[in-house]
Amino acid sequence: LAFSSLVTVLHLYLDFRQLKVLRNTVPPNVVKHLYTKSECESKASYQTDKLRFGIVHTVFESVLSLVMLSEGYYPYVWRLSGVILARMGWDGGEIGQSIVWVLVLSLISTCMSLPWSLYSTFVIEERHGFNKTTLGTFVMDIIKSTMLTFVLAPPIIAGIVYILLHTGPAMALYLWGFMLVLSLVMLTVYPVLIAPLFNKYTPLEEGSLREKIEALAASLKFPLKKLFVVDGSKRSAHSNAYMYGFFKNKRIVLYDTLIGQCSEEQVTAVLCHELGHWKLGHTKFLFLGTQVILGAQLGLFAALRGAPGMYEAFGFIGKGQKPALAALVLFQLLVGPLDEFLSLLQNMVSRAFEFQADAFAVSMGKAAQLKEALCILDKENKGPPNVDSWYSTYHYSHPPLPERLMAVEKRAKKSD
Repeated sequence: LAFSSLVTVLHLYLDFRQLKVLRNTVPPNVVKHLYTKSECESKASYQTDKLRFGIVHTVFESVLSLVMLSEGYYPYVWRLSGVILARMGWDGGEIGQSIVWVLVLSLISTCMSLPWSLYSTFVIEERHGFNKTTLGTFVMDIIKSTMLTFVLAPPIIAGIVYILLHTGPAMALYLWGFMLVLSLVMLTVYPVLIAPLFNKYTPLEEGSLREKIEALAASLKFPLKKLFVVDGSKRSAHSNAYMYGFFKNKRIVLYDTLIGQCSEEQVTAVLCHELGHWKLGHTKFLFLGTQVILGAQLGLFAALRGAPGMYEAFGFIGKGQKPALAALVLFQLLVGPLDEFLSLLQNMVSRAFEFQADAFAVSMGKAAQLKEALCILDKENKGPPNVDSWYSTYHYSHPPLPERLMAVEKRAKKSD
């Protein structure tokens, strides 16, 4: 509880530092010529609204979390899950009760987050011209997400609890293997079966843009199998592009908003940056790094899950009140300090990779087009006109625009 409070204080301190910086609507000289005064003010207004909303949300979540932990919320829901099973007449044992426990926690979490999501989407994003989501789409997204949770969560929870209960000293290894297989399955299934439930994916039509992308992929020996456009504009004016797939079955997805905001050469430069991550092995490194960290955490969990007083400290007292899954959930709360450090480290690595991917695009002769694209996307997405260095170091997975432009320019001069 003490550490959770300290983390909240740290986050709020960084947020207020960034709020102070946002009062200055004059951007750094390297990007000053790109925006009018009104555009800078609009960017600052959007970022300020989001940050103030985030501060209120952070305080609320922190207080709520402290109350839940101190008042025995998790053991109460565990007992409630047992009552639900009894009334259903189903003796599912600890695995069954664990499934109901997770589903009830998920439903409560969804309901509690609903007002915040509504305000973020229909007030902040709407006010600044980004929201394209209708109320009907918003409701359907919640219904679909809830249904997916009720379909996918039970077998996953059952597998985790079975491993926790029956694999003994090798539990960490079995659980790590299970999570590895699960992540690979989800990486395969999500874009093919789940993502299309929320957005429409159509093949990019024949034409010069498709030819340029295919030529770029071929020049890098990227095994491109399919090229899609997703209707991101159905929900938001924000833009993006990404790739996915294993081995020789790679796919690229472009947001329709990206195509609408950038020229074909600029879109190609953005994809050159993304393909740079693949060519430089960033995707593999991050995936393997995640698995190593997960394995280490599970090993630590195996060593600590039997620690005296852990259940009792969170209100799990009495016969049948020490569920195996709860130990895993409580462990995640206890290793908060490690998670904060790992998040900071991950952002540092991610920013380094972004610079490397930019440099790769420059080496492919895309310096001018990449700079143009970065500036357009920053303007269209209303990026912050100024950023506090501490705030960006702690929170940003991508370097601020001025830093990226200067790095691209420096790399381009070296190439010349």
